[in-house]
Amino acid sequence: MPTGKRILLLWDIDGTLIDGAHVVGSIYPLAFERLTGRPARHRVAIAGRTELDIMDELFARHGVDPPAPERVGAELSAQLRRRAAELRTVGRTLPGAAEALRALGARPEVAQSVLTGNLRDNAALKLGLFGLAGFVDPAVGAYGNDGRERAALLPVARRRATAAHGTDFAADATVLIGDTPRDVHTGRSGGARVIAVASGASSAEVLRQAGADVVLADLRDTAAVVRAVRAPGPAVRSPR
Repeated sequence: MPTGKRILLLWDIDGTLIDGAHVVGSIYPLAFERLTGRPARHRVAIAGRTELDIMDELFARHGVDPPAPERVGAELSAQLRRRAAELRTVGRTLPGAAEALRALGARPEVAQSVLTGNLRDNAALKLGLFGLAGFVDPAVGAYGNDGRERAALLPVARRRATAAHGTDFAADATVLIGDTPRDVHTGRSGGARVIAVASGASSAEVLRQAGADVVLADLRDTAAVVRAVRAPGPAVRSPR
């Protein structure tokens, strides 16, 4: 990264910054039951997906026509609000997350936000519950409201950041941090550098094989996270 060039840093939330325990996954079958009047008999994978994409698969697996996206989103947000106290009790900020956010947020060359499958309201609630909201600029992030496929979210964040900062955040100026192969694929498909953190369900080896430029075991080493974010482009591949 050339000296003085602005960096757009986009964080995933679940599995990267916070561990929401069982609460995060519980809202989808609960929302399905409220929207359809029938219990969810099938489970679907949720890691690295947008919330509306998860719900679309639930409806399809049960042979149900999906309600309007606005209704689905409103119900998902309502379910998470109802479980906010439980989420705060059983969930946690992942080790090193707050320190990394603080250190990178203090660097003037870094514009820090999120790229997440969470709906915007749910992202804000989670970050607020765990004291992380003040470290990111939510206005330049991308959310599950912005597209069902995660890969579609990266251009949204770039456009918003470019408009807000008057800086063209091109591929070599964009860094994505996440914990799933879908996060890695999102970054790679949009030309961003990807730092993968093996703090979720995916191992370091799986994340390397997905194509992450750097793989970290966790976020505990703040200096290592800052170095990875500020590493000069083009992408630097992590050792196998």
